[in-house]
Amino acid sequence: MGSTGSAGDREPGWSGWRRPLPTRAQRRTDVWVGLGTMTGALVMTVLANSFGGFAWGDAPSLAEQLAWVVALTVPLVVRRRYPLAVLIVISVLFIGAQVRHVGDNSVQAVVLFLAIFTAGGWIRDRRVARWARIAVIAGMLGWLGLALVRSLAEPTPPFEDAAGPLDPILAAVLYAIATNLLYLLGAYFFGNMAWLSARQQAELEHRAGQLRKSQEQNLRGAVVAERVRIARDLHDVVAHHVSVMGIQAAAARRMLDTDRELSRDALRTVEQTARTAIGELRGLLGVLRAEDAEVPAEAHPSTPGLDQMTELVSSARAAGLEVDHGVFGEPRPLPDGVALSAYRVVQEALTNVVRHSGARRADVRVRYLDSALEVEITDDGRGAAARRPDGGGLGLLGMRERVAVHGGVLETGPRRDRGFRVRASLPTTTGMSTEDGEGA
Repeated sequence: MGSTGSAGDREPGWSGWRRPLPTRAQRRTDVWVGLGTMTGALVMTVLANSFGGFAWGDAPSLAEQLAWVVALTVPLVVRRRYPLAVLIVISVLFIGAQVRHVGDNSVQAVVLFLAIFTAGGWIRDRRVARWARIAVIAGMLGWLGLALVRSLAEPTPPFEDAAGPLDPILAAVLYAIATNLLYLLGAYFFGNMAWLSARQQAELEHRAGQLRKSQEQNLRGAVVAERVRIARDLHDVVAHHVSVMGIQAAAARRMLDTDRELSRDALRTVEQTARTAIGELRGLLGVLRAEDAEVPAEAHPSTPGLDQMTELVSSARAAGLEVDHGVFGEPRPLPDGVALSAYRVVQEALTNVVRHSGARRADVRVRYLDSALEVEITDDGRGAAARRPDGGGLGLLGMRERVAVHGGVLETGPRRDRGFRVRASLPTTTGMSTEDGEGA
């Protein structure tokens, strides 16, 4: 795009942008343009000599004219690679061809136009590009003035067919000045336009690249956030149900020979828990495999909430834990995300009680406060001794993340007498809940 460290690479301005060197394809195009111009110029020179159509005076030999044409057009094959050098060489050769009265001035004018145009579009140092072209244009106008003075010093032709209101000599001078100014300033103007167009294209590509990077970063962030959400859900589902299944399977094994009825009940619980876990996992995987528009409404898994809290407590009881469940305050509709997060916090806390604490009793309390929902889970187990000393683990981390999504507060730690406590406070006002549908 631009040279490294140039002002054009720094926001917000692009005034110091430097055009990159021409590509290999552009250099090949220049070779073909130069060769094509040379071929056309040679043909035009031969034709002009065939009928004597010279600009003025006596032209040199055809061989010399062809040599001048080749010398003028050859630099065009590297015009974009070395624009300043090409401009200087062609300008000098142009004056030389004019001095020698080489026939067919139109070809020389085209070559000079291309040189000035290319210098304006491709010289990377804009100050050099400006003053080099101004110097060439001033030199050409000076040479034109000198040629007009010399022509005026010669005998005046009769102009027998002149019909305009102006003096023929004055009209001829004005015509020559106007046409030369038109093509010289046109070359200057279109060269600037070519450079500005290239700069705008580079700026658009730069901004498009920045936009793509931003989109990729946003996409990566969204993917990471979705992976974290999926990991939380899978952890909550698998850890809870597998814990219950493990405890019930162990109970069935121990009681298999002494109490077959109790073993059957335990195995029945294992079977029901496994089916429940498989159903929830299938629901999660079904949503992951298809876009929302492709999945019918009935195919989406139901989002667990406070209404399923009783089933959650019953599952913990089936694992051998005595659980007291109490609801305080006036129940009211809650955002789905808040209800789901509360459910998952209770699920994870009870799973930890069953797996790690060695507790016999647990207490689950749900409190509907004025502007928040509070859930508290306590047990009479080993407390902090059963937890990791750094308070880590995927379970506690998942609970913190779920609560943090809604701007809530999670408190975990040992109780004063015995056991462990988990308390989560989730704001229920509209302004505080940042993601009502989180996890759904």
